[in-house]
Amino acid sequence: MLALKDNQPTLHADVKTFLDDPKADVSTAKPVVDADHGRIETRTATVSTDIDWLRETHRWPGLCVIGKLTRSRETPTKTTTETAYYLLSAAITPERFGEVVRSHWAIENRLHWCLDVTFNEDQSRSRLDHAPQNLAVLRHMALNVIRKDTTKDSNRGKLKRASWDERHLLKLLAQF
Repeated sequence: MLALKDNQPTLHADVKTFLDDPKADVSTAKPVVDADHGRIETRTATVSTDIDWLRETHRWPGLCVIGKLTRSRETPTKTTTETAYYLLSAAITPERFGEVVRSHWAIENRLHWCLDVTFNEDQSRSRLDHAPQNLAVLRHMALNVIRKDTTKDSNRGKLKRASWDERHLLKLLAQF
């Protein structure tokens, strides 16, 4: 599964136009509703395997299915709706597609939370050139290194120990 964004503007526009067309040959799952943390979220998953036209136009290797997931979030003060579009390399049902997208974002959110708590990533002010991407790579590498540490300390504590004790740092790096 690959999320389509504006870095592929023509492909994104073609998939969006097709899946948003009421006459398109699509399969749509029943909406899934979750209520938690003071909000109600409704997710509707749609997929289509009728994509020969897309394969010819964009020549995307391994493309089997296109999909969209529409999320509606209701809070006591406002309602927001967001739609995301995806390319898939396996033919799956719209229900399974919704599950796959949900689990992907759960993993992303857990990773983001971990990076923010450990490295205070949200406070980073690096915005120029390749600095944000380079620092993200270094943070991920550091997180992977400290996860090799089997002590029962927090990630932040493990980082401190590795920064204070060069022998411990070398021990962690040697595990790769």
